[in-house]
Amino acid sequence: MGSLIADILDAAAHGHFPPPDGGTTVVPQPSHRDAGVIAFTAHSVVFTDEDPEWVRRTLASLDCDGLAATMNPRFLGALLDRTGRSMDTIDLLTVASPLAGAPPLKLRELVDSEHPREARARKRRDDVRVWAADGGVVVLGRGVAGRWETAIEVDEGRRHQGLGCALATAARHLVPDGQPVWAQQAAGNARSVRAFQAAGFRPVGAEALMLDA
Repeated sequence: MGSLIADILDAAAHGHFPPPDGGTTVVPQPSHRDAGVIAFTAHSVVFTDEDPEWVRRTLASLDCDGLAATMNPRFLGALLDRTGRSMDTIDLLTVASPLAGAPPLKLRELVDSEHPREARARKRRDDVRVWAADGGVVVLGRGVAGRWETAIEVDEGRRHQGLGCALATAARHLVPDGQPVWAQQAAGNARSVRAFQAAGFRPVGAEALMLDA
């Protein structure tokens, strides 16, 4: 992936995290599209092309616990205003290792589909591919710093039947090149969090992804 944030993500995927020293690391964006904040345990990483000194001054000015500063709404709002970007929410960032063999779920790949989940993914990821199951879809694509990311969607009538876990597990079989696969879940979406954790995705931090306007 070839960037400082890519190296940090690769290390985290293998269980090696920044030191829990209360610090903040500021690194350049890996691309024009990708900017944001990842909060690991007692250490945050801000990936932005903005002045690192501005980032540090703004964090220091906040009246909050220093460990929470990078995810404080005032800091995120200031960074959004300065960059002219937008964001949806703060996500739980999770990762899982790949699994060998075919997914234990009947899937068919969708080509040039108009599924809303695919359209949303193409705004945030490259090399997007989508597979459909009976009652849901699983999406793979390259997101922040080229990492493989997945997202799933389960039809309302198929909820509470284990399909979300099965789709998230399928992503671990579908990811190419033996790479880890990442997924974000909104912290309030307990159903999604449970599905991904049941599929073997482990939490590594919180992420605020800032989208180019």
